[in-house]
Amino acid sequence: MGKRKDETTPMSRPSWEEYFMDIACLVARRSTCLRRQVGAIVVRDKRILATGYNGAPTGLPHCLDIGCLRKELDIPSGERHELCRGLHAEQNVIIQAAYHGVCISGGTLYCTNLPCAICSKMLINAGIDEIKYKEGYADAMAEEMLKAAGVKVTKIHSD
Repeated sequence: MGKRKDETTPMSRPSWEEYFMDIACLVARRSTCLRRQVGAIVVRDKRILATGYNGAPTGLPHCLDIGCLRKELDIPSGERHELCRGLHAEQNVIIQAAYHGVCISGGTLYCTNLPCAICSKMLINAGIDEIKYKEGYADAMAEEMLKAAGVKVTKIHSD
């Protein structure tokens, strides 16, 4: 382990897993969702391929600015995803990769939350091999589909 310049204490370096999850958490801070801030990155060969956070499509008003439709309609978390102005972080990471011509097949998704069923289907078809997440998401269908598709799913326990 290296030493910090002009110090005698060892430098604490994060593992790759910690490093990438920390970046996903930083990406989540760009979210414009009032209910849940989610960040996602796709990594392959220790290189970040794309990032995404949840929020309204480009050029449209954000919930942060005009309010949350789901809150107004009293829709519980994890239900009726179509009644939301925003895209999920996982959807945005796939879209950003496609927009910039970056292949994410064979990649690992680091996400602050376990993806919902809709995002899980998209990630399976995008060729994501592994998902590492920080917090759970109450969606048994997503978990079943990911398992059936052979996508490795790991919860990262933070300190």
